[in-house]
Amino acid sequence: MFWYQQPPRNGLKLVASTSPWMQNSYEGGYSEAKFDISRDNNDHSVMMIKNVTSSDAATYFCAASDH
Repeated sequence: MFWYQQPPRNGLKLVASTSPWMQNSYEGGYSEAKFDISRDNNDHSVMMIKNVTSSDAATYFCAASDH
């Protein structure tokens, strides 16, 4: 499963990817300290943003893959 951030008037940025068999993998500039991602099973994931500030204003997307 993949989590993306799309700031206003910008393209999508990959925040992190997760799967049942590995730990969350965060892209540069993103971390578990800010973006807490949990995954209960193959089709349910939640991302929580900690200590939200105005710089976190964006649309967030989740995408799944069965690979």
